[in-house]
Amino acid sequence: MKYILLFFTTFIFAQQTQFVDFKSVNSQLKLDVSGKTIAGSVEYQFDVLKPIDTIKIDAKNMEFTKIRINQKEVNFVNTGKELKLIDNFQKGKNTLTFDYWAKPKQALYFIDMENSEVQIWTQGQGRYTSNWFPSFDDVNEKLIFNFGITFNKDYQVISNGTLKEKTTNSDLTQWQYGMEEPMSSYLAMIAIGKYDKKELKAKSKVPLEYYLENKDVSRFESTYRYSKRIFDFLEKEIGVKYPWEIYREIPVRDFLYAGMENTTSTLFATRYVVDSIGFEDRNYTNVDAHELAHHWFGDLITAESSTHHWLQEGFATYYALLAERDIYGEDYFYSKLYDSAQQIKFASRTDSVPVLNAKASSLTFYEKGAWALFVLHEAIGDKAFKKVIKSYLKKYSYQTVNTQNFFDEIKKVSDFDLDKFQKTWLESPAFDTPTANALLSKNKAIQTRLEVDKLKKTPLAEKEVFLKKTLESDVFQGVKQTIVDQLANEKYEAKKDLLLTALKTNNVQVRQDVASTLTKIPEDFRLEYETLLDDKSYQTQEIALFWLWKNFPNHRSEYLDKSKNWTGFNDNNLRTMWLSLALSTQNYSSNPEELISELISFSSTKYEATTRQNALEKLISFKIINDQVLTNLVSATTHHMWQFSKFGRDTIRFLLKNSEMRVSFERILPNLTPDEQFQLDRLLKEKVVEK
Repeated sequence: MKYILLFFTTFIFAQQTQFVDFKSVNSQLKLDVSGKTIAGSVEYQFDVLKPIDTIKIDAKNMEFTKIRINQKEVNFVNTGKELKLIDNFQKGKNTLTFDYWAKPKQALYFIDMENSEVQIWTQGQGRYTSNWFPSFDDVNEKLIFNFGITFNKDYQVISNGTLKEKTTNSDLTQWQYGMEEPMSSYLAMIAIGKYDKKELKAKSKVPLEYYLENKDVSRFESTYRYSKRIFDFLEKEIGVKYPWEIYREIPVRDFLYAGMENTTSTLFATRYVVDSIGFEDRNYTNVDAHELAHHWFGDLITAESSTHHWLQEGFATYYALLAERDIYGEDYFYSKLYDSAQQIKFASRTDSVPVLNAKASSLTFYEKGAWALFVLHEAIGDKAFKKVIKSYLKKYSYQTVNTQNFFDEIKKVSDFDLDKFQKTWLESPAFDTPTANALLSKNKAIQTRLEVDKLKKTPLAEKEVFLKKTLESDVFQGVKQTIVDQLANEKYEAKKDLLLTALKTNNVQVRQDVASTLTKIPEDFRLEYETLLDDKSYQTQEIALFWLWKNFPNHRSEYLDKSKNWTGFNDNNLRTMWLSLALSTQNYSSNPEELISELISFSSTKYEATTRQNALEKLISFKIINDQVLTNLVSATTHHMWQFSKFGRDTIRFLLKNSEMRVSFERILPNLTPDEQFQLDRLLKEKVVEK
């Protein structure tokens, strides 16, 4: 009882960081693929700042041995959530060592691939690193990380910092990585896979490394088209040299998010690994710039709590926009701001949580946070804004910050009314539309877009001349897309001429809007619509192929012949679409079983979740269902990506309304893995709610 009482009296008033400062960690790690476990030897250096009786390290579901402080055994408690070290700690320097073992339920992922290969990666934000490495959920505890990782010699192993040493012994290679400066634990990372890499140098001589899987080497240019340019731009725009020794970007399969700014080594989703055609619809530019910007706003200076999360996400979103402006121009920049303003305004009707609130939505933290910075930037001027950013970053380097810290730097260069700004942009859930429109209207393309928006409820006959003239002008494509979207519910005969004009713009995105908004295609528009099949856009081709197939049964064979060798993005969107249409076209295939087998294979664990879901959606919607399809669907419910597992559960619930499907699911139950059996059994026992 004594220890518990002392623990609570100590921590009820203060964070551990006021009593203890962890300086660095050195660890030697091994990963076991078959058991999906991690084990290691760890050495922490820490200073006791004030006497304390209990020191904690966050550690979820781990086992510990050989725990020593300054080479002496120490009393400890492993709660399953924390490792608590119990002693009469006095001021001074200390060394903590221990061995640990874990089989993480999250944060460390083993991705099975073709040919018995594997990819392994971690995801630490927000407080997840402590699932795979004993560390600190509190972002205010910053320390220098050094990871040594031993793994199969045929793989690339990547971690934070620079590669200090690499030694191979028999079939194993040990990779030793080290940092020079401290960071929060959520930014610690490991990525392991079979990769090729390209090495470049930034203008400032910072080494840049860009990774791709061996099979994707032909996609280096299109995937990383603007990466070096973004790096050079942000260093110049921010005005503070990139604060780390190296920068890497690594795509990983079945990643949980678009990207993650682990210090020195950004991970991102493979959906952004594209060829030159895929670049039109899914390029990495914005994610690339966003994650890199975090290396200043998030990694170098970290928000002290979730209340101030906009200091990371708002800043990264805004600087990514500035980088895109450098690449794509002013019209693009203002159009993105306009689009996000519309989203925020719409959301604010029901979302009452402001920016300065730990429970704010992603839209609020990211987009409204970026808008707040745009307003501030415009109000105090470019020179003053850059001066603020520079002094703010330099003053709080490798520390945690809050909104007031940022405001204090603004006060040094401007008498801007920060109280009003905070109330309007950070504390109110409403969106300041008049201020936003005034700033947006500086851009001519937005002026035209606002005119188009005002005509939304005007009869088409009264606005047709203006819309046609705008479509024929050289105004930014976003304005033309708005016009096409506005025509969606108009009668075909009335809008036909405008649709033809839109197609003649030869802009991929404008033409794509025509493809997606005209789902009932009249015969006299068929030939024009068919030209969309030749657009350099996998998304447009998918939309056009489906609607042409659906509208013109007599031409189905012709469309299928044209598209039979299409693959599309790396999630095989065009191939899965083609297979489902070919199987649904009477007498088209001489060997439908072969096509069924291929489509079902896309729904199997050999592929990423996006490919699997794509295939499963088509198999079920086109009623191509057998035991293997149902087994693959149940497998989805055990996947680590919540969106995919939810799709699996929801689809099974829908199918279980059919008594024959229920029998089929019950039949496959004994042949499933224990995890799959658990998930399916739970769904089978749910009560069917009649609506």
